[in-house]
Amino acid sequence: MRISVLGSGIVGRTLAARLVELRHRVVIGSRDPGQPHISRWVRAAGELARSGTYAEAARSASIVVNATAGTATVDALRAAGEAELAGKVLIDVANPVSDPAADPPLMRTGERSLGEEIQALFPHTRVVKALNTVSPSVMVNPKRVPGGHVAFLAGDSRQAKTMVTGLLREFGWPADAIVDLGDITGARSMEMLFPLRQRLSRSLGHTNFNLGVLHA
Repeated sequence: MRISVLGSGIVGRTLAARLVELRHRVVIGSRDPGQPHISRWVRAAGELARSGTYAEAARSASIVVNATAGTATVDALRAAGEAELAGKVLIDVANPVSDPAADPPLMRTGERSLGEEIQALFPHTRVVKALNTVSPSVMVNPKRVPGGHVAFLAGDSRQAKTMVTGLLREFGWPADAIVDLGDITGARSMEMLFPLRQRLSRSLGHTNFNLGVLHA
């Protein structure tokens, strides 16, 4: 499958590397794809990986992963282009943090989640919120955390969520660990978990943790 990852930070590179391991063709998109750290990543990743602008990355894929910083997401997706994103599944793993340096993190306030905003701005793109509640290493390898823990997802398109579920299964998430929170408004509750994740990381001293759901 051809998958593009927008964002060349630790989240984007971690996801892209795992996708290449799974033998997907991956384009990592950036404002400046010629940056040295991106070039080094592409060389290390091998023949299934390449880099490009946001628009070039979006054009080449059937699934696009938004791994940009929440403060840069809208600009990055506009640079990718509405036409290039139309008809495609967009997995949004970003969190709407307005000040990443703040502790606790300052979240952007508003009536809509970032996932909802993306869906409203790009109505012909099938947006699925997923994986934003865990660290990059757990996103791609849930076995780093023992016991029963979950990956949430939310989106308006059932078909898109089925595709994303398949990708999560490839990452190693068991079927019963993938919890569908319904339409894209479910992204609100998912994004609200980010401050808790950050505080837990500080308290525990590491990021190999997640939340579980116990029910009768």
